[in-house]
Amino acid sequence: MYIQNFEAFLIAITILTLTPGLDTALVIRNTSRAGMADGCITSLGICIGLFVHATFSAIGISAILTQSAELFQVMKMIGAAYLIWLGLSSLRTLMKSPSGIDIVTLQHTQLNPRRSLREGFLSNVLNPKTAVFYLAFLPQFINPEYSPLLQSLLMAAIHFVIAMLWQCGLAGTLSSAKNLLKNSAFMRWMEGTTGVVLVGLGFKLMTDDIE
Repeated sequence: MYIQNFEAFLIAITILTLTPGLDTALVIRNTSRAGMADGCITSLGICIGLFVHATFSAIGISAILTQSAELFQVMKMIGAAYLIWLGLSSLRTLMKSPSGIDIVTLQHTQLNPRRSLREGFLSNVLNPKTAVFYLAFLPQFINPEYSPLLQSLLMAAIHFVIAMLWQCGLAGTLSSAKNLLKNSAFMRWMEGTTGVVLVGLGFKLMTDDIE
């Protein structure tokens, strides 16, 4: 079993993980609430949710593969087009109104691991953008000759490790992260980089499918 275009997958998932978004904001907020442990446990809940999205994505992929290989290729083309759309959306946001994440500063309270884990997990699992992204993103790297479920879970595991390292790193350097995420130049760079990578990746995957 192997992941097709593994290098492209690794680069894309890393850059997308580093891009500030809802998960990052939640980790920073909860770190402000009860320290680094709160942020790391919240990150753990978020990352566990990735396996839920990967499982549902694999079920959809498996159902399509049982119908026809041609339908699977159509799905991959739609997914590649979706990645291009995401990239163009990032570039459009960059040109319109680049701004930092609205981070709420809260009083330091007692750590409640169960609450932190639940908040992170539900935030990720109930986020429709994550579900749609996984459904569009993972098929690009699935080898139809092997189990879609095992491959999807493997990609989710890689995403899990990258996201945990990044988000726990943010939790450990909260004051620096706050200033960084409020820096408009940094936000412009992240939006621009993400947009270019997604558009380029989408076109590359689409071209590979045509060939």
